[in-house]
This record gives sequence, structure tokens and C-alpha cells, in this order.
Amino acid sequence: MDLSRALGQLADIHQQLAKGEIYRGYRSVPIAASGLIGLIAAWAQLPALGVVDPIGFVKYWTGIAACAALIGASEIIYNYVRDERAERRRTREVVGQFLPSLVAGAIISVCFVRLSTTLVPLLPGLWAICFGIGIFASRPYLPRASGWVALFYYAAGVALLWRANGTAPLHAWWVGGTFGIGQLLAAFVLFWNLERRGTEDRRIEFEGHDGWEEED
Repeated sequence: MDLSRALGQLADIHQQLAKGEIYRGYRSVPIAASGLIGLIAAWAQLPALGVVDPIGFVKYWTGIAACAALIGASEIIYNYVRDERAERRRTREVVGQFLPSLVAGAIISVCFVRLSTTLVPLLPGLWAICFGIGIFASRPYLPRASGWVALFYYAAGVALLWRANGTAPLHAWWVGGTFGIGQLLAAFVLFWNLERRGTEDRRIEFEGHDGWEEED
């Protein structure tokens, strides 16, 4: 009995320590690329799509979201294939914190489209809020500044819900602008808090090698 309790406590301690370590699978370049995809898609969307075809609007942005998600997670997928079993387990834990919010957004989208097209204008705001929830859920594994990214998505989602109107046209920038800016902000947070120091260390090391060569 005591042995089982001790093993359980060790497992709990290990889990807490794992949460205290920043996950470095997310990289700034793929995340920034996913944001640029959103901005380009907003610019490229035909204005008439949001006026006469709300279902087409949902399908268009669902496809764009799938492409952006694939690009944004490309580094994670690549490393998952190469990593050892322990690192793969950690990746599953971190990604598992984020996935429920995406699934919730997908379920809401299907239900709203099935019920009435007048509910579609609510989706951009709900998508943003679901995304913010996912970031908050992942925050124990991310830099503390990621909380500001989640707050941005929350604020944008509330603003979009506030101005949503069942008869108003759907604007591409409601989705593409929100996620484009949000992902670029997330990329900046990742670079500034996780990658910048490593870049500076490599630069200093490179300059040090140059100095040694000159002295020789």
C-alpha cells in the first residue's frame, strides 16, 4: 500500500515538473507563416462570398484553417517523427491541451451551419474565443507572455460577437485579420522568449571563433 502511494506521489511530482518546463516544439517561423496565410486569404477572398454564400464562407475558412494549422504544426510533426518516446509523450500532452478547444470550434461550426445560416456571423467571434481558450489551456507549457496572445484572441472574439448581425455581410478580415495578427503576435512571443537567446549565444560564439582566428 505504501509503495503504491509513493509511486503515485512520484508520478504526480513528475507531472508537475513537466508542466513547469517550457515546451519548445512550437517555433516562431511556422507560426508566423500560418498568420501570413490568414492575412493573404483575407485579401484574396471574394467579397461576394460573405454576402451571398455564408456556407461557402465557412467552407473557405475551414480549408484555410486546415492549411494554416498544417504549416504552423510542421515543426512539431517533423520533430515528433524524429524524437524519442519520452519527447513524443510530452508533445502529446502539450498538444492535447490545445486540441479540445479546436474540436469545440469545429462542433459549434457544424451545428450553427446545420441550424441556420443567420448564426454564421457569430462564428468568427466564437472561433477566436475557442482559440484563446486553447492558448490559455496550453499556457503552463508556454512562455508567460503567451497569456497576452490569449487575451488578444478573447478581446477580438468578444468584439466580433458584439458586432455580429445575422443579416450583415461577412467580412474576410474578421477571420483572416484576427488570426493573422494573433499568430504573428504568438510568433513574436516565441522568438523573444525562447529563440532570441539561442540566436544571440550562437552569434557570440561565432564572433569568439573569429577572434581566436585573428589572434592565431
